[in-house]
Amino acid sequence: MRVTTQNGRVLLQNDVVNAAPVISTSELRGLGMESVAYIRAVEVEGEAGFAIHAADGTPMAVTEDRETAINAILQHEMMPVPLH
Repeated sequence: MRVTTQNGRVLLQNDVVNAAPVISTSELRGLGMESVAYIRAVEVEGEAGFAIHAADGTPMAVTEDRETAINAILQHEMMPVPLH
């Protein structure tokens, strides 16, 4: 695998024929990045919680339970998507 940059983006070049294309932040916004969020289980000061992240990984909030996190995403007219 080679790592190169092009137009300020990091490109990972693999010898795999069907590699996924590189998408820039502006291209993600065009696809609705600002309206998509995901939830990740986290630990904050020794307590379990659920962090809400924007599609680009930017942390937005932490809640005590998953249901509250989903409700917060929906209240802000965003779409929760599963994290793989």
